[in-house]
Amino acid sequence: MFLKKFALAGAVALLSSTSAFACEIGARVSIVGNEFPAIQTVGAGAQECSGAEVSTNLTADHQKINVAGMSGNPAEYTSAIVANSSIVALMNEDVIRPLDDLVAKHGGGLQKNQLITINGKVMAVAFMANAQHLVYRADVLEKIGMEPPKTYEDMLAAAAKIRDMGIMENPVGGAYKAGWNLAQEFNNMYIGHGGEFFKAGTAEVSVNNEAGVATLNMMKALSEYMNPDFLTHDSNATNAEYRAGNVALMNMWGSRAATLVEAEGVSDEVKSGFAIAGPMTVAGGSTPATTLWWDGWTVAKNISDEEAEATFIAMTHAIRPDAIADEAKAKEAVWLIDGYEPTPAAVGVFAAAQAGSTPYPMLPFQGLLHTALGAELADFMAGKESAEQALADVEAAYTAAAKEKGFL
Repeated sequence: MFLKKFALAGAVALLSSTSAFACEIGARVSIVGNEFPAIQTVGAGAQECSGAEVSTNLTADHQKINVAGMSGNPAEYTSAIVANSSIVALMNEDVIRPLDDLVAKHGGGLQKNQLITINGKVMAVAFMANAQHLVYRADVLEKIGMEPPKTYEDMLAAAAKIRDMGIMENPVGGAYKAGWNLAQEFNNMYIGHGGEFFKAGTAEVSVNNEAGVATLNMMKALSEYMNPDFLTHDSNATNAEYRAGNVALMNMWGSRAATLVEAEGVSDEVKSGFAIAGPMTVAGGSTPATTLWWDGWTVAKNISDEEAEATFIAMTHAIRPDAIADEAKAKEAVWLIDGYEPTPAAVGVFAAAQAGSTPYPMLPFQGLLHTALGAELADFMAGKESAEQALADVEAAYTAAAKEKGFL
């Protein structure tokens, strides 16, 4: 499986389009996806269509239900909103269809860099770019006399000073919830340490090594400055800590950071101190400890051609240029939509791209490793076992799953 490296720089230099975005549909549309604001905007846009029911199930548990929900015949969901990582599971289970015919018929307003092409076939339509990067409190860093951290070592030094000066007890935020989130933080940090997930040209895992141990030790050091319940904190909980004024430094998604301080109840102090910067490096490396992502939508395989066409029309309508004409909507993401102009909230994602960040690997077996990491690293983070033992457990869990799936 191959995907050309995502060219974010071209995402904001899209050609203009004069295609009409009519939205009359003749069959049901049912969408499953994540719940952050940009995806909620896409879901609401699809629901503007008339002629048949358009329903959405936008939830943080989308990756637990999308494959099952598209495996029936007919599929429960006609579209899954996915990213680099989550499309792989849908392709492995053969539950989404190529979109080339629908692009030719209804995709005149789409841009080439929105078409996610895998093995020569368009399998998804991207509508936004994403990356994790630094979000911080500029006012707090000014109080301690430090610049925004460019490395994780700088973050630790700043966190220690914030705590020592009595400003915050747990100034670091992190989406370290056991499972998908914890695995993703490992992926970021491991890439920053120069780690390779697999032995070259194979599906044989390789994380129980010097880079893997250093990655876990840095994650553990950061966790010492986090809320003691960090293993239960996903992006929602981490953002809540920041909004409450309890966190001054965190690695957060651009799609979340863009609207972070616009929630009700955020103090003026937190709002005025809110700032965004690019991703950090670690251990003297030059590759940022983050990954580049795209988010987009797919169309189910196990549905009628009429439902597939209705879904494509509705989802294309949802990402038409005037869908982001409103300033608030434009701020929700780094949109891959004709006419998008970068907002100040996009600076972190663009910095990630410009610094040469690595796209999240779209390997058919990467998801198995992600699952193994999420399941096996919590014991180390909780102080129950060594880094080496945790990584050995990861490799064993991945190897068993990869053999079961036929990758090894």
